[in-house]
Amino acid sequence: MKKIIFLDVDGTLINYEAKLPVSAEKAVNMARENGHKVYICTGCSKAEIEQRDFRTMKLDGMIGANGGYVEDQGKVIMHKSLSKDDVKAIVDWCNEREIGFYLEANSGMYINDYYIKQGPEALAKYVLGKGKKIDDLAKFKAESMNQYIHLQGEDLYRDDVNKVSFILRSYQDHLDSIKDFPNLVANTWGGKDEQALFGDLGIKGITKKHAIEVLLDHLHASKEETISFGDAKIDLSMFECCNYNVAMGNGGKQIKEAADYITDDVDEDGLYNAFKKLNLI
Repeated sequence: MKKIIFLDVDGTLINYEAKLPVSAEKAVNMARENGHKVYICTGCSKAEIEQRDFRTMKLDGMIGANGGYVEDQGKVIMHKSLSKDDVKAIVDWCNEREIGFYLEANSGMYINDYYIKQGPEALAKYVLGKGKKIDDLAKFKAESMNQYIHLQGEDLYRDDVNKVSFILRSYQDHLDSIKDFPNLVANTWGGKDEQALFGDLGIKGITKKHAIEVLLDHLHASKEETISFGDAKIDLSMFECCNYNVAMGNGGKQIKEAADYITDDVDEDGLYNAFKKLNLI
């Protein structure tokens, strides 16, 4: 039976330095040559994915924004955005607290003044917390900001935002976001062992699970055909609806406990070896 494969991106398909291992690229291309379909299933917006260097790797489509965007063969199947009023409320909430944030849209990633100072430090903690080495910390911090677009004032009140990620000064900011935005869904993500470095706010009911169900309906496919790969707590919803689930060796405790199989680290040919073990290549 040909499979439909769902791959988380950061920490699964690529490493925490946003580099695609040659073996992972080879695995994906070989799987597609064998007739399997391969989709990325990520929290990233399409704009963020387009900045990744996937070299010659080919995909059948993507699920982005933690399930808010679904694309198959270049066709948009579903796209859910926050209302402009919700975006304004989040922007004002973060600015009042002097919290750096970025608005995740398919057109780009838009940051406030506070993110310029706080963002590089948080991103460095994210990478270092995942066990990766940064040879030149100053250079990393400077280059980490190249992917963002800086906006100010009412220009941040946009109507094309999939979700908003913000830097956590402490876990209390996440708890406050749950209380202050009961109409939205709040998540955290970050470094080693699910350390909460960032919070995010998105549309309620939008999950990787829901998006996979939408895509399977579009493809007239069944759950029995699906395999998912992930490394973080946010991927648990993907595991809920797929038939076979694989956790990366560099993943957190919860995702490993929920998995049918655990691979090697992404940098140790984990994805390639798993594809081979599962007879996908």
